[in-house]
Amino acid sequence: MPMTTLDDILRQAASHMPDEDLAPLRKAHALAEKVHTKQRHYLSGRPYMEHALAVTAILAAMRLDVATLVAGMLHGILKQQEQPISQAKLRSEFGKDIADIVAGTTRITAVKFNSRLAYQAENIRKMLLAMAADIRVLLVRLADRLHDMQTLKVEDQETRREIAQETMELYAPLAGRLGIDWIKRELEDLSFSHLHPASYQKLRAKIQTSLPNREAHVERIKSLLSLHLRQNDLTSFRILGRPKHLYSIHKKLLVQNITIDKIYDKVAFRIIAPNVKECYQILGVIHSFWTPIDGRFKDFISHPKANGYQSIHTSVIGPDGDFMEIQIRTEDMDRIASEGIAAHWAYKEGGAASKRDVKLFKWLKQLVGMLQELEDPRELLETVKGELYEDDIYALTPNGEVKGFPRGSTPVDFAYSVHTEVGNHCNGAKVNGQITPLRTPLKNGDVVEIIISPHRKPSRNWLHIVKTSRARNRIRQWFNQEERKQQLLMGREICERELRKHEISFKKLVKTGHFKELLKKLSCNSLDDLLQRVGAKKLTTEAIIRQLQPEELRRKAEISEADRLERISRSRESKPKKHDEVVRVDGVAGIASKLANCCLPVPGDEIIGFITTGRGITVHKNNCPNLLAGEPARRTAVRWSDGPKNVYRASVVVTGRNQKGLLAAISSAITTADTNIASLEVSTSTDGARFKMILEIGGMEHLQHILQHIRQLDGVLDANRK
Repeated sequence: MPMTTLDDILRQAASHMPDEDLAPLRKAHALAEKVHTKQRHYLSGRPYMEHALAVTAILAAMRLDVATLVAGMLHGILKQQEQPISQAKLRSEFGKDIADIVAGTTRITAVKFNSRLAYQAENIRKMLLAMAADIRVLLVRLADRLHDMQTLKVEDQETRREIAQETMELYAPLAGRLGIDWIKRELEDLSFSHLHPASYQKLRAKIQTSLPNREAHVERIKSLLSLHLRQNDLTSFRILGRPKHLYSIHKKLLVQNITIDKIYDKVAFRIIAPNVKECYQILGVIHSFWTPIDGRFKDFISHPKANGYQSIHTSVIGPDGDFMEIQIRTEDMDRIASEGIAAHWAYKEGGAASKRDVKLFKWLKQLVGMLQELEDPRELLETVKGELYEDDIYALTPNGEVKGFPRGSTPVDFAYSVHTEVGNHCNGAKVNGQITPLRTPLKNGDVVEIIISPHRKPSRNWLHIVKTSRARNRIRQWFNQEERKQQLLMGREICERELRKHEISFKKLVKTGHFKELLKKLSCNSLDDLLQRVGAKKLTTEAIIRQLQPEELRRKAEISEADRLERISRSRESKPKKHDEVVRVDGVAGIASKLANCCLPVPGDEIIGFITTGRGITVHKNNCPNLLAGEPARRTAVRWSDGPKNVYRASVVVTGRNQKGLLAAISSAITTADTNIASLEVSTSTDGARFKMILEIGGMEHLQHILQHIRQLDGVLDANRK
């Protein structure tokens, strides 16, 4: 790939902005060269300035304004470590707009995250928030990611796959949402080459092999189309035959489970007409001599996509009995189909946004609004990916408003697309005038009327039938609010009951000036926050009462608590030194013994000793697989001693719903039972959550008490000793 120069970019910029002052671009180049002198790009290993110039060249080819080109040149400057440049410095040198775009494109690096998932989610949240304020943030990020993928040579295969996966799931769909089709196609193909290199190379080789036949086929179809159109007095048109990109062919192979020889529409034909009227005339001519395929017709001229895309799509049975896809559009529509928002967005001061721009930004604002409510990184990423799916189904309201949905969407998705309250009170639906079950998938062209009832509430079953992230988030939000209400009521009831025992009136306490100080000491933001934490078992009434006590009593209570914790700690640290403190070995004296870590026996379990060379006797549960796999001759009878109590370890598994606050509630229950968690493993999925922990306990009775306490928690499905 030849290296781009500043002169190349200036020539490209001048060709579409002949009257613009390009001095800021020269100034940005000089600053970037100074800052990035010794820096190399972390993915390609090439000098960073090559990357900065290439990104700016991509933006110039998209015919974007000077500010966007300057931001492209400077997009990596805020994260430079050796010669750091501040956002304030950028603002003073280049103005607020450019400084904000550069800041919006800069990944978060100063904050430490506890997982790769959280890091990725927060960077996406930051980018989308910035992009909602100025779409040029995303245009720069797309150009940045495109060049990253074009030069991706990092040796670590896992890093390559992570970047390719993120590109496929986030950046390519974002380019599609903005209607920049050429970037979307290239990002998908590049990601495909890194994610499935063997499939990519095999498919590419087969496509190349069939090139001569395909070119002959394209020319023959173009001649036939031209002949038929001219016979019907249509003369002002262009016909293009563009090969479909590799990833779209790969998807079709997977979905239809066929070989490449069976894919007939490897080429999409496009007819460019002079006006909208002739688009429909051309459609009529095509359908008159080739049979259209049911369900494969879409009119995006009458009902444009949110990104402004307009075209007629039809599939017909061609002259050889093969399927053929044909798109019909005007010159202006074709330009917008390729360049998307970059083709028509007005950045100049006073430029008015078109209806299609307003529609796109309405979607962006809705997406950003949803992100503000999501804290869980996994849920945030699922929401973003869900919102980026291409609409496959177009249904209408009774008033004729068109709404797009992913395939498989139901009337519940439709209800939430109208309004959150319509969704929350959805009691039924009429599809094309007929009462229809809420789980029925919608079809193209369905007219949907939602029946609402003030007494209806969302059902958890709806989470299994909806396809849109908007509906799913609104349903979850409703249940979270209901749970919060219950926690508030429970918290108030607990506080009033427990404080009465100490002759404290909760209502009077809230009205006193001491209450704000109490909230501060307990790290609560408000009364509702305090009550909810009590109701959710994240805060105990003992902690509240301790803060309400006079200073001397509180200090004594704290000292007493410290003494208690120290005693527990000492008991945990003091491990048995003699075998008869824990178990007695029948018929043998003076042999050291220890409890096996594999099965963690507890007094009350049936046990057997295993004689180890040089390490005395290891005590196992009598059904321990490790014991049973050992030599029977080395087993010996042992029994629990009646000596002083010790601290034992027990392995416990808790399963529950994957909901916020569950781990905190389990930890609180364990702490309340005067128990320590020695280790903890957490695994989550869409089906639920699993907590594997080792607890330090006083014996079997203590363990049963803990398990019973955990099982009573809301959201816990089961709790057992492993």
